[in-house]
Amino acid sequence: MMAKELQNGPDQILPTEEITTTNLDEPVRLRIPESGKAIETVAPISVPGLLKRTSEAYPNHAALAYKAEGKWNKISYKEYHDLVRTCARGFIKLGLERHHSVCILGFNSPEWFIADLAAIFAGGVAVGIYTTNSSEACFHCANQSKANIIVVQDQKQLDKILAIKSRLPHLKAIVQYEGEPTSPGVVSWEDLMIIGRDQGDEELDRILKTLAVNECCTLVFTSGTVGKPKAVMLSHDNLTWDAVSISQRLDIKKGEEIIVSYLPLSHVAAQVVDIYLVMLNAACIYFADPNALKGSLINTLQEAQPTKFLGVPRVWEKMHEKMMQIAAQNTGIKKALSSWAKNQALQHHLNRMKGINSNSWGYCLASSVIFKKIKQALGLNRCTTFASAAAPLASDIKKYFLSIDLPIMEAFGMSEASGAHTLCTIDSFGLDTIGTALPGMRTKTVNCEDGQGELCMNGRHVFMGYLNDQEKTQETIDSEGWLHSGDLGRIDDKNFIYITGRLKELIITAGGENVAPVPIEQLVKAELPHVSNAFLVGDTRKFLSVLVTFKTDVEPETGRPLDTLLESVQDWLKGLGCPAKTVSEILAAGPDPKLRKALDEGIDRVNLQAISNAQRIQKWSILPVDFSVATGELGPTMKVKRNIVTTKYADIIEKMYV
Repeated sequence: MMAKELQNGPDQILPTEEITTTNLDEPVRLRIPESGKAIETVAPISVPGLLKRTSEAYPNHAALAYKAEGKWNKISYKEYHDLVRTCARGFIKLGLERHHSVCILGFNSPEWFIADLAAIFAGGVAVGIYTTNSSEACFHCANQSKANIIVVQDQKQLDKILAIKSRLPHLKAIVQYEGEPTSPGVVSWEDLMIIGRDQGDEELDRILKTLAVNECCTLVFTSGTVGKPKAVMLSHDNLTWDAVSISQRLDIKKGEEIIVSYLPLSHVAAQVVDIYLVMLNAACIYFADPNALKGSLINTLQEAQPTKFLGVPRVWEKMHEKMMQIAAQNTGIKKALSSWAKNQALQHHLNRMKGINSNSWGYCLASSVIFKKIKQALGLNRCTTFASAAAPLASDIKKYFLSIDLPIMEAFGMSEASGAHTLCTIDSFGLDTIGTALPGMRTKTVNCEDGQGELCMNGRHVFMGYLNDQEKTQETIDSEGWLHSGDLGRIDDKNFIYITGRLKELIITAGGENVAPVPIEQLVKAELPHVSNAFLVGDTRKFLSVLVTFKTDVEPETGRPLDTLLESVQDWLKGLGCPAKTVSEILAAGPDPKLRKALDEGIDRVNLQAISNAQRIQKWSILPVDFSVATGELGPTMKVKRNIVTTKYADIIEKMYV
């Protein structure tokens, strides 16, 4: 039932006592305590209210920077606010209705940001769709959210929508923001903005007065690693308050920060950082080009010189691989000097973890002479925070970056927590922890066994509910308002939080022992660094086995793994005495005995770290192709789709248990 619309928006709070909802037109009660820390009781602000406030305080400060014809162009905060209002008027004229959605399908750009915010200004709901989605996956998002308007980047994305257009009863317009549309009825970005400029402000201002901070403004679809993606409903306060809490932890300097936007904006982490953290702090966002994750990101980093940088584990892993290849070419004095410097940096940061301030002369010298050059080469010499989110980053990768003076701070969150719940800082971090809860957020564990239980979260960042799914909402948010993460973990006496597994991913062996696969898979990759992916098997089985893939080249356009092994893997195999250039060569006559011995020894080293016999790996198999988003084994956030892998390689799995 639609809540009564008051006329004091957009920063008003609509009256309600409900803490969850599954309907777009119903508000929820904000989780603001009557008394508490200042961060918990900070006055709520809507998305339109936040952009307006920043545009008035920093009207001429650069908000968005994009590259065209080899030159960086900048949009000020005043221009940003004006463009959003113009786009919102255009959306209203095209037929956007209150509580219906605008879906956006494309790579990060000023148009993506403007369309997202304009949808919210105009009383609709913003919905990002992964560019890797199929037509059917796009249909699921658009149909669920009752899309009135779909904004696409180019012809490639447009074709997906044209294929499902006739099945979307609420769709009124399609907008293409890159290139000139050639399909009948598709509106160009330029025409959309002309339409918006031709409208008066009366209708937009009327709608803005009906908005409220405790109603849904954004839908984030989960990655769908288990079942169909669920639509996570986020309120204005969810997003703007999460940005406030992150800002306090990072001690961000208003009007001075620079961030590069390249991670998919359909993911909540990119939205809360790139759009809301930036907007809150009058930072400037630089847009990378669409080939960022195929190798061009470093060019943007070198030109933008970001002050904060967020990467997903795959980004850090790829950077690590590239730097290891470069380091392998060092010889003699250069190699010795590099090793000395790395030891200095690693010890310095390990000491910091223990609370020991160890600015030794060796570290200071290495920092100023060697690491400064590395950071300059990466475009990260101005960066004060290096963060990793969306999935666990292996400890050995973290150690490597510590050794080159790039301490990566782990962050943890989920769509249902508006992006971030924990974050390490340079003064409070560790190799295995995801940090402590952000200011104003609470964490507990429930159903504990052996010192670990399900991690639960509470605070103003907890989502409203799953759209049209009361059952899943009640499963996820309990009667006291705690969000059940589905992650297994523990909290130590210093309030550091550790993830030890995922409830839905737990392997339960035939002997009834619960095994969390991810920590063991990470150990396999650490002990066998030429392995790209390790996939633990053993549910209802008598013992554990593991499927492994080797690191290979990828097809630049699609991201599909190729058969050709990376040069570093080829060198390793040559060193073992069993040279091969492709995975097919390795598998042709069965793995060479020398390779078998190397893999067995690696697995033995993993098993030495097992906490019980049931957690020891007894068999392994090499898969013919690495995992990827394009081939379906990985979701958009690079998490493994376990059901897909298990089904796809059922025959290979069964052979290990014959």
